[in-house]
Amino acid sequence: ASLMVASGALPLEDAYKAVDLDTITLLLGMMIVVASLRLSGFFAVANAWVGAHARRPLILLGVIVATSGVFSAFLVNDAICLVLAPLVLELTLALGRRPVPYLLAVAMASNIGSTATITGNPQNIMIGSFSHIPYTKFALALGPVALVGLIITVVLIALLHRAEFADGAQLKAPRLKVNANRVLVIRALLATLILIALFFAGVVPAKAAIIIGGLLLLTRRVKSRRIYAEIDWSLLLMFAGLFIIVAGAQHALLSHDTIAAVGGLHLDQVPVLSAVTAVLSNLVSNVPAVLMLKPFVVALKDHERAWLVIAMASTLAGNFTVLGSIANLIVVQRAAASGVEIGFWDYFRVGAPLTIITLAIGTMWLWL
Repeated sequence: ASLMVASGALPLEDAYKAVDLDTITLLLGMMIVVASLRLSGFFAVANAWVGAHARRPLILLGVIVATSGVFSAFLVNDAICLVLAPLVLELTLALGRRPVPYLLAVAMASNIGSTATITGNPQNIMIGSFSHIPYTKFALALGPVALVGLIITVVLIALLHRAEFADGAQLKAPRLKVNANRVLVIRALLATLILIALFFAGVVPAKAAIIIGGLLLLTRRVKSRRIYAEIDWSLLLMFAGLFIIVAGAQHALLSHDTIAAVGGLHLDQVPVLSAVTAVLSNLVSNVPAVLMLKPFVVALKDHERAWLVIAMASTLAGNFTVLGSIANLIVVQRAAASGVEIGFWDYFRVGAPLTIITLAIGTMWLWL
């Protein structure tokens, strides 16, 4: 990004304008909310509750998929994977089960669940900012796709890991160490519920998130620097850089002829746009793919549906390989740190068919 400006490929003023502050602000606010939930001990309490009540492997799988999917829909999937991966790893090892199928569930359900809303993942946050689609309308359009996708996730993982789920063994409630502050848990959970209500009430997501995040910083029980330490500042900086890099590339390479040529691909057709987005997302990652497609969406008649297709396809495509999304890499890295290996094939044998099936369902849903 610095080279773009230094070389003159993009004027400094244009670089400033390229950075979408709504996206950065919303991400920052959501990180503060998730950090507050984690530091309060909420996730540890939820993990212990799941361990005590999910008495069979298949039920445990279903609860993990639902938990990862629902939280990722509202609180940014990357942050949720950072929190859930070590907790699920601890839980499954305490239960004497193989961690890999359950960790796959965390990653894949996180990607699919995040499809449902504007605040589910970074690319949806950007799309919400670009398209100005109301939060509720976005959720009503893509929520059903996410719900069906989560059900399919449970079925596929159970089928492809039969040895883990076929025995129907009774699970004994493990003893897990829970360090939680009841007052902080209630406070953080209440703030989160208010935030979600504000989203559906039509408040600008970035505004709602940063206000709630700011209020959560006003406590003497948790020092602000502990919350600041939880924020992924490098990720925020990376997004600012991506905005500048893509803007520079568009400034140098994009022309009316290029837009006309790409228009010949018939991106106004839902199946075509879905396929192009999915392929591009696996080639350059989903966030750059969304930024690259932005100028071509402007040329389409039905901008709103096009953005919904891009949100759906760029997110669901992240399940194709372990490299498909940051959430996947977070889970794999957290597992490796504890000596549990999730190989490329371990992920691909579930992720590839899951991606194809969910993309087909999502495409049909938005097309018909």
